[in-house]
Amino acid sequence: MGKGCYMKLKGSQNLRLRLLVATLSSKSIIIEDIRADSTWHGTKLKYKPGIIMGRRHLVHNCGFNRSIGYFLELLILLGLFGKKPLTIRLKDAKECCRAEKPVKQSVDFHHKDLSVAAIIAAVTEGLELKIESRGVAPKGGGEVVLSVPMVPNSLTATKWVDKGLVKRIRGVSFSTRVSVQFENTMIHAARGILNPLLADVHIFTDHKAGAQAGMSPGYGISLVAETTSGCVISADTTVSYARGEDDADLDDDRKDLIPAEEVGEQIATALLGEIKQGGSS
Repeated sequence: MGKGCYMKLKGSQNLRLRLLVATLSSKSIIIEDIRADSTWHGTKLKYKPGIIMGRRHLVHNCGFNRSIGYFLELLILLGLFGKKPLTIRLKDAKECCRAEKPVKQSVDFHHKDLSVAAIIAAVTEGLELKIESRGVAPKGGGEVVLSVPMVPNSLTATKWVDKGLVKRIRGVSFSTRVSVQFENTMIHAARGILNPLLADVHIFTDHKAGAQAGMSPGYGISLVAETTSGCVISADTTVSYARGEDDADLDDDRKDLIPAEEVGEQIATALLGEIKQGGSS
């Protein structure tokens, strides 16, 4: 590709991955027909990447439209190839973005983003990801700190086709501004399904209170299956309230939330489904 030349792409699919690959490969791209049927929005994007510098003590407000995990996925990849190590604090968004509505539906519905807990389980040596506080819908309040080192000068290609057999399951249940009993109930229910299949199952609790509990009540659980070949397969969910509901209405609506026991059973079942599919869908 010569100077001033752009690779031409079409459609909105995999937009952020296209931008990521263009950045890492230092290739300029033009994406057309992003919103081909839209009258009020642009349909074409021209992108010319620069240099990934890396920096310490950065802070970013993630907003409420997507979870913190949405930003972490790409920041980790970009940070590895920076000129300097990256340290960034992501805050003021809910730790998980599962609760666009009061969560009455099954917890094994399609998840848009990885949870922070699932990303921590996959973090390799040198990377650091610390949860400072947890936040759930509607008011959020989650905060994490990510530290990414620079990669060595050369990388070795890896071909990974064998997912292996599950050797152990680890997990964490959390609660914010509700009783810790929600966590214990989820753990007991999840273990009731998983322990007959695998002895090595440990699920920890992470009860948050005060400033570390965000701004809204909620609870959730994340499970991670580790295989003999090093694969990590996860399933997780968060139960909270819809954005825009007044705190005064929460007591009346609380009966509509999925009971903690059912949450534990459903997320354990969801994990088994992910294992059956080999972590792909």
